[in-house]
Amino acid sequence: MTDATDLASEISKRVRDLLGAPDGLVPLHEPEFLGDEELFVLDCIRSGWVSSVGKYVDRFEAEIAQACGTAHGVAVVNGTAALEVALRVVGVMPGDEVLMPSLTFIATANATHHLGAVPHFVDAEARTLGLDPVALRAHLDQIADRRDGVTVNAQTGRRLAAVVPMHVFGHPVDMDTLAEVARDFHIALVEDAAESLGSTLSDRPCGSLGRVAALSFNGNKILTTGGGGAVVTDDPDLAKRAKHLTTTAKVPHKWAFFHDEIGYNYRMPNLNAALGVAQLAQLGTRLAQKRALAQRYIDCFAGMDGVEVYAERSGTTSNYWLNTLLLSPDRAAARDTVLDALNGAGLMARPVWEPLHTLAIYADCPRADLPVTADLAARIVNVPSSAKLGGNAR
Repeated sequence: MTDATDLASEISKRVRDLLGAPDGLVPLHEPEFLGDEELFVLDCIRSGWVSSVGKYVDRFEAEIAQACGTAHGVAVVNGTAALEVALRVVGVMPGDEVLMPSLTFIATANATHHLGAVPHFVDAEARTLGLDPVALRAHLDQIADRRDGVTVNAQTGRRLAAVVPMHVFGHPVDMDTLAEVARDFHIALVEDAAESLGSTLSDRPCGSLGRVAALSFNGNKILTTGGGGAVVTDDPDLAKRAKHLTTTAKVPHKWAFFHDEIGYNYRMPNLNAALGVAQLAQLGTRLAQKRALAQRYIDCFAGMDGVEVYAERSGTTSNYWLNTLLLSPDRAAARDTVLDALNGAGLMARPVWEPLHTLAIYADCPRADLPVTADLAARIVNVPSSAKLGGNAR
C-alpha cells in the first residue's frame, strides 16, 4: 500500500466483495424482528397491559437473568438508567469518584455524573480494548489512600467508590484480574455489559462477572426492546433495591401512595418487554450469525498489510457486536480516508467513540496516563455488523 487512498480503496473493495454490492446503504447494525414480536406486542395492546407492569416484564426479567447466568434481573428504560441504578445500589454517592475507561460510550460517564459523582479515567489495553488491570493497579498504587476504612484519591480527597469495566464491542475484558484489583483496594466492581450479551469469559456469561451489571437493548444492539436496559445480579438485596428505586421507591400497598426515598420512574414498559421476550428466543441464532460474519471478516483481511480484524482472545467468546478493523500504527493517519471510502461506497463505517477525557464536558475529570487509549482511538474502524449479514448460521 503506497498511501492512504490505496489502503482505503483496498479495504472498501474487500468489504464490498464480502458483503456483496449494496442495494442502498448497508447499516452498521440494524434490528431484525423475525419471531413473535408482533404477536406479543399485539397481546399487550389487546390486554391493555402496555405500561410498566405486565406478564412480559416479569418474563423478560427472568429470562434476561437466565441468559446472563444471574439469579435476578430488573428491566429498565435504557442502558444509561441501568448503569446509574447499578452504581447507586453499590453505594456510589454524590462527590465520589468512579474509575472507568476513557475508551467507552459516553453513557458510562453520564450515569456517573447523574449521581453527582465524578468520572475518573484509566487506560485501555490493546489485548482486550477494555480497561487495563495492570494500568489500573499502577494508577491506584500512586493515588489511592485508605482513610478510616475508605479508599480515597489522595490527590482530590474524594472516595473511590467503584470501578466500571466495559466490554468493548462485545469482547470481554480481563474481569478476573480487574476483580482482584478492586478487592485489593476495597472498591466496588460494576460491570458495564451493555454491548456484550451472549459473550463469555471462561464459559461464564458477561453480566455475571461483577457484583452487579448493566445491559442495553437499544435498537442497535444484538437484541433490542426498542429502548431498554436491565440490571442483573446474583445479590437478592441489590436486586430488590434496584427494583424499588426504579419503581419510584413506592412502598407496596393496595391503594396508598407512600414513597420512602427519592427514586426513579425507570421501569421498562410491558410493550418493550414483549419485544425483548421474542428477541431473546432468537439469541442463539443471532450469536451464530454474528460469529460467522466475524470469521468472514477475519478471513477476508488475513495477510493484508496495514490492517487486521480484531478477534476474540483465548478463553473468551465474543458476540462480535461490532466488527472492528485495526489499522496498523503506521497507517493510523489513513483512518478518516478509510471511513470516507467505506461510507462513500454505501457501507456504513464508524470510528470508535471520542475518548471521554478529550470531550470538553469531561476534560477536567481526574485521569491516569492514557497512551493506549489515544493509540486505539486513532486506529479503530467499525464495519457493517448486522446479524443477517452472517447468513443462515446456526
